[in-house]
Amino acid sequence: MAMLLPRATDPVPTERLLLTPIGLGDVDDLWRLYSDPLVARWTGPWSYDGVEAWARDMASRWLTDGVGKWLARDRSDGALVGRGGLSRMDLAGEAVLEVGWVVRDALAGRGFGTEIGRAALDWASTFFPALPVIAFTEVHNRASRAVMHHLDLRFEGIIHREGLVEGRDGLHPDAAFALYRRVP
Repeated sequence: MAMLLPRATDPVPTERLLLTPIGLGDVDDLWRLYSDPLVARWTGPWSYDGVEAWARDMASRWLTDGVGKWLARDRSDGALVGRGGLSRMDLAGEAVLEVGWVVRDALAGRGFGTEIGRAALDWASTFFPALPVIAFTEVHNRASRAVMHHLDLRFEGIIHREGLVEGRDGLHPDAAFALYRRVP
């Protein structure tokens, strides 16, 4: 009997999670996730229509890019934990995969971000081994930077893009982000 090779869109099991490619059927769960105050602080504010458009974009990215974000559910009971995965992007003229994660407020600090990130790094090694993997977050997002450290990503420096600035309200066009890279 021939062994079936994994497909990029197959669910990805981890020790505690089941990661499934995000699609339009996930809008209500994503709305719940992005409505958490801590999640909204770093990723929002979101409207329901915005979440729906983002889910549509993710479903499209899985089709066109062959990569995207997953919804993360607890393997034991199916409860929503968060989302994470990879996105193709251009970083100063270099094609890269960007790894990211978001975990529900009530579950923060339990290693789920690291578990999602580790699964994404393993997935990238299988399906896109030639592409570099990076991660970035606002310089003052200590929780995400700790996850990057746990994933053994190397600090590369500071980049500037639209984002949050510590001590100031709203988005700013030239916020400082800490850039990390997977060491080959």
